Amino acid sequence: MKEIIFLEPVFKQNIWGGHRMREEFRYDIPWNNTGEAWVVSAHPNGDCRIRSGTYEGKTLSWLWDHQRSLFGNLQKDEFPLLVKIIDAADDLSIQVHPDDSYARSHENQPLGKTECWYILDCMDDASIVIGHNAQTKQQLKEMIDEGKWPEIIRTRPIKQGDFFFIEPGTVHAIKAGTMILEIQQNSDITYRLYDYERLYSGAPRELHIQQSLDVITCPHREFQPEPAHTIGRGFVKKILVSCPLFTVEKWSVKNRCRIPQPYPFLIVDVLDGIGTADSREIKKGDHFILPAGYGDCRIWGNLTLVTSHL
Repeated sequence: MKEIIFLEPVFKQNIWGGHRMREEFRYDIPWNNTGEAWVVSAHPNGDCRIRSGTYEGKTLSWLWDHQRSLFGNLQKDEFPLLVKIIDAADDLSIQVHPDDSYARSHENQPLGKTECWYILDCMDDASIVIGHNAQTKQQLKEMIDEGKWPEIIRTRPIKQGDFFFIEPGTVHAIKAGTMILEIQQNSDITYRLYDYERLYSGAPRELHIQQSLDVITCPHREFQPEPAHTIGRGFVKKILVSCPLFTVEKWSVKNRCRIPQPYPFLIVDVLDGIGTADSREIKKGDHFILPAGYGDCRIWGNLTLVTSHL
């Protein structure tokens, strides 16, 4: 099928959300505390609709269920990936995600949550939380019981363009003033360790201490991939990560190039610029899928793209 599948985002209201997506991406966000735009999602908690073309108005989950040939007839129960833009006007909770095995046995869900972050924008002094300082589960439990959060967590400074790979079991948090592109498994399981004693509708949000202790890796183990660059005619491609679950690449396009599509599907996120993809106009804030068998996609313009595939 030689048709580009453009998707409409699903917005989420969050206690820590902001309104920068209105200015940055010209999204018609419904709230001034819009924290998330699920821009490529077939999850029941946020199912994107097709914007135009043959399947206009259908959801991505419908397409997955009824037109599996568009995805190379993958033998998976769930569309495997989920892409978000996150606008953190305030700190997110300190949290952790389970792996597939724990999600199946404890949540009756097929997928845990491996994710990665590309920093779209942040304040000059911004930071994130990745990791903890406990050496054992018992030490971690004792530190949590005593509320020693400055001693527990590891923070690091960030800048625009940084990339981080977050494995299940990793303590992490996005902090205030940061906007990211998140590419992850198709899962919505989050265990909160600490939420700064904030109130939501007059009550604190639920914490998940036991589940967190179950899944946190002790001591902290971190894998941050080294990007690999390819320079071609009209583009520079950077492989941000390639793991058994997904591969994520950043494309800096100058004037024109061809992006190959030999995969069951290829997700394309337009992070900056304006141009065309096989004569279809694309601009910052667009998100689309090139289906199975699409072949090369001719890109024109000065654009920054992130692609992801299995």
